[in-house]
Amino acid sequence: MEGFFLGRQPILDQNQNLVAYELLFRQEAAAETAQITDALSASSNVIVNAYCQLGIQNVLGKQRGFINATAELIMSDIISLLPCKHVVLELKETTAITPEFLQHCNELKQKGYQFALDSVVALNHEVEQLLPLVSVVKVDILAMDKEQLAKLVTQLNRWPVLLLALKVETREQEAYCRQLGFQMFQGYYFAKPEVMKVKRADPGKLSLLKLLALVMGDNEIEALEKEFKHQPGLSYNLMRMVNSVANGFPQKINSIKQAVIMLGRKQLQRWIQLLLYTADQSDGNLSGGLVQTAAARGKLMELIAIAERPHDKNHHERAFMVGILSLLDVLLAIEMQQIVDKLEIPEDMSQALLNRSGRLGQELKLVEENERGDMTSIKAMINELGFLTVNELADIELQAIGWANRIGEPA
Repeated sequence: MEGFFLGRQPILDQNQNLVAYELLFRQEAAAETAQITDALSASSNVIVNAYCQLGIQNVLGKQRGFINATAELIMSDIISLLPCKHVVLELKETTAITPEFLQHCNELKQKGYQFALDSVVALNHEVEQLLPLVSVVKVDILAMDKEQLAKLVTQLNRWPVLLLALKVETREQEAYCRQLGFQMFQGYYFAKPEVMKVKRADPGKLSLLKLLALVMGDNEIEALEKEFKHQPGLSYNLMRMVNSVANGFPQKINSIKQAVIMLGRKQLQRWIQLLLYTADQSDGNLSGGLVQTAAARGKLMELIAIAERPHDKNHHERAFMVGILSLLDVLLAIEMQQIVDKLEIPEDMSQALLNRSGRLGQELKLVEENERGDMTSIKAMINELGFLTVNELADIELQAIGWANRIGEPA
């Protein structure tokens, strides 16, 4: 794994469901620049390591991965190593477009590969040559004003392509792109979300928040049992989960009290935190962009905390909680301050969630920059923290992604 850095940025649909990731592969090297002749070799090494050593399922789960594909990569044999069902090849208009290149792309398309056109800002001859190949056009919305963007969308609508709004940074930009008819969205707004007041909080999720507060507040089991009894679907889900991991027991767990004792307070707390992000609370199916991001974020925070203080289990647990809770304001459509007040969490966690301050706040900022894929910021933050390297972060990120992808799989 040494020498490679992996980032993932979620790509969402109009309902904020996760539909794909952009995979950001970077190779760390001592040299400031690389020889042009080494470009294909570097790309090949990155792809072989990422896909063969790490495992495509660990990286993507069940989603597709968008990857940057240079002309050299497209024309090389290495492209056959990429499974067509799992990848979308991103082309740029700056690619050297030759008849041979276009023919090769068409052959790949017939084999089942999908293409996207990256960072489009205007319709020109190069773009028009590539449009017949692609199924997705990624539009750089920050490179133009509203009128220019609307005009470009009208022009692109003449082609049978899905439009992806790239570099969405605010709720207003997301709303305008939705109004223009964009079907997919990617950007810092989703990787580091702000409060979205357009959604109403689900009453069931507010009940879960109450239950989480009871668990975190070290209330008696009887209080937890009483709250569970108000939520039959949740109680059933709890019993089913506990019995699935209690196969070695001589008899089935058949009471909420037994289930809570068997699971343990810490695991119960984590389970409820993750349930808050489920798309369908009734069957416990963990799906959508937020649960993947929140789960991976919580686990990565925990692994960073372990690297910092290997023997401080309390610190590890608080870091995990900060990561998981950091997206709840978006999910519940309420201010983070209200969540912090409701849960009565410790001051260091509150400051991390509200202001990104303190040690946990610094680590949360690092995780958010990591989601964004900004290597300059990532390196600066790692240097400031002083106990982690870029390669170590890449390694534990893969562990976190693998862990998040396994959530919800049958036991």
